[in-house]
Amino acid sequence: MTFPVEQAADPLAAFAPGMHRLWLEVGFGGGEHALAQIAAHPDTALIACEVFDNGICSLLSHLVPQDHEATAKLPGNLRLWPDDARTLLRRLPDSSLDRLFLLFPDPWPKSRHAKRRFVHPALLPELARVLVPGAAWRVATDDPIYQAWVTEVMGRQSLFEAPPPAAMRPSCWPPTRYETKALRAGRAPLYWTFVRRG
Repeated sequence: MTFPVEQAADPLAAFAPGMHRLWLEVGFGGGEHALAQIAAHPDTALIACEVFDNGICSLLSHLVPQDHEATAKLPGNLRLWPDDARTLLRRLPDSSLDRLFLLFPDPWPKSRHAKRRFVHPALLPELARVLVPGAAWRVATDDPIYQAWVTEVMGRQSLFEAPPPAAMRPSCWPPTRYETKALRAGRAPLYWTFVRRG
């Protein structure tokens, strides 16, 4: 169920027939959000990106019952990308993504690591290229440094509408395990919905 790189030019062809939209989740963690989205939107194809084996194993353990690896039916609207999401973005066609998710990414808190952040001025043109006009890019973080960074970066660009973030998770956003841990620890997430301008 790995997304085949040779299908990047026609990404919906990598999924079961009948998919009408393509979404991308960058860094799916334990997979809770990705699994909730594919269950709620069976006609939407989702590429879920994660570079850490623990996260991939967590997601697969919810899909494949133990001792049924050979017979489990995997969802036709989910494909995994176990590599850097930026590598995939460069291969996708223009206006191919209908939604993008970046939920609780690694904040890379040291200033010298800022170039590794996914919300980055150098990456915004590529994100705008692959998103259809009007597409939503959902971003959430509980890290104050990353919150300030997102506010600064998105306040200086013109490719996306950038309204202020919500202080509570919108009801249409499935929760994640990391979010639950952050709230339990007393950290206050912020939730942005950026919209690709036409």
